[in-house]
Amino acid sequence: MAKSTQLIDNEVFRAYATYTGIVLLKMMLMSLITAYFRITRKAFVNPEDTASFGKGESAKKFLRTDPDVERVRRGHLNDLENIVPFVGIGLLYALSGPELSTALLHFRIFVGARIFHTFAYLIPLPQPGRGLSWAVGYSVTFSMAYRVLKTAWLL
Repeated sequence: MAKSTQLIDNEVFRAYATYTGIVLLKMMLMSLITAYFRITRKAFVNPEDTASFGKGESAKKFLRTDPDVERVRRGHLNDLENIVPFVGIGLLYALSGPELSTALLHFRIFVGARIFHTFAYLIPLPQPGRGLSWAVGYSVTFSMAYRVLKTAWLL
């Protein structure tokens, strides 16, 4: 395991930080896309969000669901379900001393799969594209988890 003072010099950790930063920014972008769709579709869930479109009864028509907003929200929720475990397991993986080339392969495949998954959700692309991209990303996280457990518990 690397010491915390050596992390900035550790190429694997720097790669982890880079690719984690990319997927976290992508996930943050999903919040902005959700807001964009809510505003352009005038579909809100909170009464105070409708205030700029009218008062009282006239504003109530904007308290509704919209299929496009819900699609973006589901994509964002899927990011939360997959990127958060990647961040935690990826950190442990980076600290477990993997080869740089193997770590880069894991990180790049995960990031590529999540970016593709987002496009597959937003466009939308036909299945099984979205499902396969989810499975690839999830498999990468499991692969890293296996390496962590193998290193820590000597499996």
